[in-house]
Amino acid sequence: MPQTDAAVAFPLTLDYAETLDAADPLAEHRGAFLGADDPDVVAYLDGNSLGRPLAASADRIADFVRQQWGGRLIRGWDEGWLALPQAIGDELGAVALGASPGQVTIGDSTTVLLYKLCRAAVAARPDRTEIVLDADNFPTDRFVLEGIAKECGLALRWIRSAHDGGVTDAELAHVVGPQTALVVLSHVAYRSGYLADAAALTRTAHRAGALILWDLCHSVGVVPVELDAWDVDLAVGCSYKYLNGGPGSPAFAYVRQEHFGILQQPIQGWLGSADPFGMGESYEGAAGIRGFTSGTPPIVGMLAMQDMIALVRQVGLGTVRAKSVALTEFATGLCDGLLAGYGVRMASPRDAERRGGHITIDHPSFRDVTAELWRRGVIPDFRNPDGIRLGLSPLSTSFTEVWRGVDAIRDCLDR
Repeated sequence: MPQTDAAVAFPLTLDYAETLDAADPLAEHRGAFLGADDPDVVAYLDGNSLGRPLAASADRIADFVRQQWGGRLIRGWDEGWLALPQAIGDELGAVALGASPGQVTIGDSTTVLLYKLCRAAVAARPDRTEIVLDADNFPTDRFVLEGIAKECGLALRWIRSAHDGGVTDAELAHVVGPQTALVVLSHVAYRSGYLADAAALTRTAHRAGALILWDLCHSVGVVPVELDAWDVDLAVGCSYKYLNGGPGSPAFAYVRQEHFGILQQPIQGWLGSADPFGMGESYEGAAGIRGFTSGTPPIVGMLAMQDMIALVRQVGLGTVRAKSVALTEFATGLCDGLLAGYGVRMASPRDAERRGGHITIDHPSFRDVTAELWRRGVIPDFRNPDGIRLGLSPLSTSFTEVWRGVDAIRDCLDR
């Protein structure tokens, strides 16, 4: 058996993990999540892909089906349903996005919202010919922008960053210029977990006269975000990761208030019109953030995220971030101490200030190891070409789960 790394600053034991759990001020909230004590799940380390459901959400959805949908029927649209996308958007903006009211809406998928906002942004810069993005961005972002570039006759300028990092301010400054219409970046890189300096990168894009859109899928609810203070133009993000909205729950869009009336979204549906029930002959866009909506809002799909937003408001996003840092520091130390001797490589930043809520480790055998881990009830996810991603959701993940997960990886490699 390979030797462990003696330089790790804490004991590599289950007892130590249990000690950390006993001292964790957020440990009491684990019981609020369904399945947290399921004996068939030894360690759930994929909350950054699909968060556990809250018991309160199960009650909320059941009550909605019986009382509102079943009881009020179509009258519900006039009794609050139509206002729900903006009402939840304002709550999300206040709790997790640093956005003042009237700039966030809920609805559509991340893909559709990316298309809407990116297409509107390049149309607002008709004299510019380039979109800047990074080669390691999530496939949806890259694919949507490839389509928009083809549709509009634009060029894509690619940034190629370090495998264990993400886009730096110097890298962005090197490629933006007078032809840059739009910059699209992820706040937390989906593979490496790199946490970008959003404020600095936004300033660099603006100095070039470009608009910038931030993908917040892997940061919302786990990393503090200050869209208004950073002067961000546009942002999108999903709600089924750290917001625990459930499979396929709708995404959110942020549009900075100063762009209302200038950016025109391209999917002109009835709900985005100024007078939806006027059934007019031609389209006139609604004022404000509702102008970026299109069709009927997915009311059932957006219910569960309300409970997670409320929980984050209760405990404070700063406290959530502190637990997140502690979890990723612990996971990094365990990987160094238990796995490095097997040739496992860290593929995430070691500086906690440059790291989001997950880490990725690489090894040539990890595709097969991941399948074996799932059979054992240890659930991380695999990321090409050879990475295991350990997603650590602060309000539902324990230090003991992290230890069990990393120890199971060690055991698979040892066998």
